[in-house]
Order: sequence, then structure tokens, then C-alpha cells
Amino acid sequence: MAAVSEPAAAQSEAPASASTPGPGPGPGPGPGPGPGPAPSPSPGPTPAPTPSPAPSPSPTPSPTLVPKLEPSESPAENHKPGPAAGPAPAPASAPAPAPAPVPVPVPVPGPAPAAVPAPVPGPAPELPDKQTLLAVLQFLKKNHFKEAEEILRKEANLQESLDESLLRTAGHRGSDSVHQPDVSSVLSAYSNEGDPSLYEEYYTGLKGFIETALDAFKAELSTLLYPVFVHLYLELVYNEHEREARHFFHKYHGDQEGYYHDDLRVLAGLSKKEHMQGNETVLDFRTSKFVLRISRDSYQCLKRHLQERHNNQIWNIVQEQLFIDVFDGMPRSKQQIEVTSGGMAGEAKREANKTKVFFGLLKEPEIELPLDDEDEEGENEEGKPKKKKPKKDSLGAKSKKQDPNAPPQNRIPLPELKDSDKLDKIMIMKEATKRVKLGPDCLPSICFYTFLNAYQGLTAVDFTDDSSLIAGGFADSTVRVWSVTPKKLRSVKGATDLSLIDKESDDVLERIMDEKTACEFKMLLGHGGPVYGTSFSPDRNYLLSSSEDGTVRLWSLQTFTCLVGYKGHNYPVWDTQFSPYGYYFISGGHDRVARLWVTDHYQPLRIFSGHLSDVTCTRFHPNSNYVVTGSADRTIRLWDVLNGNCVRILTGHKGPIHSLVFSPNGRYLASGATDGRILLWDIGHGLLVGELKGHTDTIYALKFSRDGEILASGSMDNTVKMWDTVKAFEDLETDDFSTATGHINLPDNSQELLLGSYMTKSTPVIGLHFTRRNLLLAAGAYNPQ
Repeated sequence: MAAVSEPAAAQSEAPASASTPGPGPGPGPGPGPGPGPAPSPSPGPTPAPTPSPAPSPSPTPSPTLVPKLEPSESPAENHKPGPAAGPAPAPASAPAPAPAPVPVPVPVPGPAPAAVPAPVPGPAPELPDKQTLLAVLQFLKKNHFKEAEEILRKEANLQESLDESLLRTAGHRGSDSVHQPDVSSVLSAYSNEGDPSLYEEYYTGLKGFIETALDAFKAELSTLLYPVFVHLYLELVYNEHEREARHFFHKYHGDQEGYYHDDLRVLAGLSKKEHMQGNETVLDFRTSKFVLRISRDSYQCLKRHLQERHNNQIWNIVQEQLFIDVFDGMPRSKQQIEVTSGGMAGEAKREANKTKVFFGLLKEPEIELPLDDEDEEGENEEGKPKKKKPKKDSLGAKSKKQDPNAPPQNRIPLPELKDSDKLDKIMIMKEATKRVKLGPDCLPSICFYTFLNAYQGLTAVDFTDDSSLIAGGFADSTVRVWSVTPKKLRSVKGATDLSLIDKESDDVLERIMDEKTACEFKMLLGHGGPVYGTSFSPDRNYLLSSSEDGTVRLWSLQTFTCLVGYKGHNYPVWDTQFSPYGYYFISGGHDRVARLWVTDHYQPLRIFSGHLSDVTCTRFHPNSNYVVTGSADRTIRLWDVLNGNCVRILTGHKGPIHSLVFSPNGRYLASGATDGRILLWDIGHGLLVGELKGHTDTIYALKFSRDGEILASGSMDNTVKMWDTVKAFEDLETDDFSTATGHINLPDNSQELLLGSYMTKSTPVIGLHFTRRNLLLAAGAYNPQ
């Protein structure tokens, strides 16, 4: 049935030291990227200032495949470092290659101001239509699109003297959508002249009915208590019954589930009508219907009770403020409800997860694998000629067959493989032949990199795919890059020295490097606030960093200078990540939106808006056609890169989500949160299929082994744990999914799936990485008690 209407940590002044984890004292406070408790608005696009004259070389060639992606109206530009961070070194010493051509765009859905519908002739438009026009005008005015603004005013018959206050309230602050209602009209729905003393009676009547209902219905009906409690309280506050509202809140807020306490703490501060104006939590409750999934029998029982008691107040809330997703089948048990509840706006609607998702991997290109020296023809010890080993046709047998669940190769434009990329893939294939097969009887060795003397806060860690470099983001606005191999980091020579090099020489790539600059680590300066996210490009030529200053910076690992500063977020950017194919990258922040970028564009291609709180972590799907975002609203969303649509909404966590990782085959997703639980999701069905319990603090790092048989997790409780994912998924069949309830019964088998737990020495774990041979690398900052 349809709707019934900040981390703290440490900074290192010396290179990270490698050590093996050992026993240590109990868990202590540690770092970890993430927002504060208060949800935040998401700002709209900002005007594009004049870009810096410094050259910005194009990191990767622009793809030419179709269909093309179009930039949105949220610009970014070369960022000029603030005084706190000091000037960013200019890459003038190396010649800058010409920027790659930009892909030819096609129109895409988004907040672009061009497609503004003309008003319907006839009588005056209703309030929602007017508010939409005002919101569009606000967007155009904010971005200085004067011509479009004037044309819209004329077509919509809006006067030039339109009250500016209407424009300011056309959409609540922080949303990228122009279709946001007027704040005052939203809150006016709470206007009620009823007796305030009856509100307690309404709530106790509903609570008493649920407690006396049949046991089969009780668990489902009890999910009504929280949203009804919130809306009754907000009505009392709006109608200025302050004393009754305060008494009502303190008497019944303890009845609500523990995972709603953060939201209730915000509502507790709303004691006056004036406090509701501009409060994001209130607007979220009013504009986003709370979703409840209830069986038809339970719903009929509720409806019959409200009609017999003539309880119009509760019935109005059920009709207007809730979305009750009624299904045919047996009512769900308390345990079944518990595993998918916890979202700020309730559970996900079933239709929200019915879009087909291409979770398969793209077919790998055909690359011949050359023979090793020892495999070449020659004579053995007995003088007989060796048999020549047959060449492998390509990178693995699976690359020859197209995955039926994979998207078309040209669904989104991807960068073409360069010669260096092909050589790297050959190296991956060679190392894969020497990879250790992991399992319950063969766990990986662990090498832990401890950041010592990191007094100014380690907030983010990332490793290159070949495990040769490690980058750390720090709270003092710096980014540091270390070489974890004997090879030191070197910069490219200056332009004068480069002009003297023979470009035809075989060792030209070696000659262009300046030996005078060789050192074990490099410090990158340019951000104006703590750095919360770092990500290496697949080709190891670039590094991304996101910061509290609202920018994402692209750094060259050849010159160790900042190439571009991408502006679009108006608030701290909590996370950023490169696509597995390079060129694209994703960012998410305090403005509650995620943005998709390409390295040769100053503006984002997509703006993914829908979360009700900070976007705390972002990840690309292995086929790059989807991105996943985790939020402080306790939900996970999967977005389609092609059209920007949300194709999956996953609920079940009881706290903000801080870590996400896809399985190597692209079918499964693992997520970790402040509730200390790891949830396993089936992307194809959009359902929760596993729960791993064992950590006692926030989980900041998750990583699958290269073959996907082991899941490693790192937490603020100073432990690294390993889980058997083969056993977790081996009995999972399509028949196990219940179409009525939308999920399966989860066994409580965490102890069976836990393969090992390893304590560090007072070091919270905030980074994990499996090498190409399945050695596990971990990293964190030492935090003495």
C-alpha cells in the first residue's frame, strides 16, 4: 500500500615506523575522520571566481566514449591557500602538459537553472508552485545569472520589487535542491487550537493500545511511538504550550529507542516556537515522511482502534506525517525490525531498492603477459632445452568472459589505458600468481605502521595500490607522503635542467628526476584546516586530499605541489576517493551532499543530494558506475553515476557510518559505524545479509582481501579483526530473501565468522590495505594513555 498520508590524533615529524601489533592497554580515545554530532545543511552552488594563473596540467587524458557526463552548476576552481597553511609551492619547475580535451556534455538532471517550466496560465498558482519559482529565483540570484533571472520574472509575472525575505525562505539553507518549501508554511501545519492537556492522553492511549495488542502485532505497532511522540511534541512547541511540551518530553522521551537519543537531544533544545525557525532537524521531520514497514493485519488493527476511539489527532499524524509501507504477509518480529531500523527517517521504502543495479565487473582488456627471464627457452642443468611455458592469454580467465551482471563497457566514459597502465596490469597479474590463498587455516601476516610523535593529529591514511607509498592527513592542515620502500621520494627537475635532457634516451624517465630532492617523506602545504581524507590515484601520479576548509586538492606526486583546488562544498569535506580507473573522484561533507568530479574540470559533474545529515564516507564501486555514501543520518545510499539517481537506500546501523568497502566481485558491501557493528549488504537485492559484532568502538577501516575471502576491520578500540566472508555468503541464495518483509533472518554467528583479533599497542586503527600478495598493512597514530 502506498503512503498513508573531530577527530583528534597525532602528527608525525618523522617517517612512519613499521611494527607488528602487540598486546597493549585497553582502548583509549583516538582519531578518526568524522563530523560533529549536529546535522548540517547543504549549501547550494557557489559562483566561480577567477581561476589562478598557475598552470594546472591535466592528470589524465579525457575519455572520448559516450554517453558523456555534463558538469553541474556548482563550480570549483584553483584554490589559493589561506594564511594559516602558508603558500602552496607552484609547479613552475616542471613543464605543464596541455589540458586534456573536455568530453562533449549532454544534458543531465540536476540543479541547473536553465530548465525552468513556464507558469501554467489560468488562476494564480498554488503555494507549492510559487515556492518552487521563488527557490529557482533564489538560485539564479545567488549565482549571478541575471539574464535568466529577468526572463523567469517576466514569464512568471513576478515583480522586481519581490520581497527579499521570500527569496531567503524559498528553500531552507544548505540544500542543493531548488524544490524546498517555505519554512513558515512547513511549520504552520503544526498550528492547532486543541487542548494541550489532551496530548499526553493521546500518546498514553496509543501506548496502552500497543501494549495490549496481540503479540504478533505488538512489535510492528511499537514503531509508531517514536514518530508520533516527536510530532506531538513539535505541535506543543509550535503552539507555544511551553510548559506542557517540556513536561511531555521529559515524561516520555525515555520510552524511545536508544539510537534515537542523538535526535532527541537536538529536539530537547527546542523549547520555544522561535527555536523551530531554521532548525534542520525540525525541517527534516516535516519535509521527509518517517517510513514504517507494517503488515496489512497490523495496519488494519491500528486503523480500527483509531476509528473506534475517534482519535483524530493521532490519525492526522499517521495520514500526513508518516509513510506506512503496508505489505501482505506475516507480521515481522522484534528481531527482524531491529536489524533494519535506526535511520533518522525510518526504514527505506521497498520501491527505493527495486532499480536494477549492474554490480558485475567490466571486462578487462586483452593484454599479453610476457614471459619471465626464468621461463624463457634455454638449457637446463642436464643440457636439455627447457620447455617453453605457454603464454597466458590475458589478465585472468574471468576477463575473457563478460559478466552478465556487468554494465555495458561504454555506459559511462572511462579513460583509455596508457602504456604505463598496461605495464602495471601486467605486474598485477604476475604478482597475483604469487598471491597467498587466504582462509580460516591461512590468515594473512600483518604489518602495522605506527605514526609516532603525531601530536597534532593523524586524521586520515591511504596506501597506493602497489603498497609503495603511504599518505597521512593531519589536523594541522598538512599532508605527508612517505615511501615505504628503500626508494626515496624525488621531484622532477626544473625546466632549465629538463631542456638539456636527451628525450630519446632509454633512461629518460630516470634522468628527469632530481636526486638533490630525494628524501624519505614529503610535506604538502596548502589546506587551511584539518585534512580529513586522502586518496591516491591508481597510477600513483596524483593524490587527493579533503579538508575542513571546504576544498578538495589535487597534488602531483612528481613535483609534490598542488595542481588544482576544487571548490564546491561550503563546509568541511569529510572524505574523498579516486575511481578505480582514475579520472573521476567523489567527495562528501558537512553540507549533506556528495559530489562527483573529474580531474580536468573545475565543476562537479554530479551532485548527489538526499542524506539528512553529513556525508561521512564515500566509495566507488569496482566498475566505477556507482558510488556509495555513508552518512551521520545512519543510512547508506548507492548512486548511479550515469544519471545521478539514488538506486539503493540501506538502513540498519544505529550510529553514524564511517567506513565502507565493496567486495572485489562488486556484489557485496561492508559498512562500519560508531555502533561497533559491521553490516554486510547484497547490492543486487538491496538487502542486509550479515551482521558482524565484536568491536567495542567506532570502526574506521574496512578492507577485503584481494580474493575476497577475508574481511579485515580496524577500530578505535585498538584492534584489528579478521572475518570469514566465504562462510558468511556461501549459503546465501535468492530464495532466502523474503519479498514481503524485505530482508532475511540473520543468524547470530559473529563468533563463528571471527577468525582472529589482534591488539595494537595503544594505537587506534584508521587505515587498512591488502597488498597484491595478500599481506595486510595497517596504520594508526600511537596514543599513549
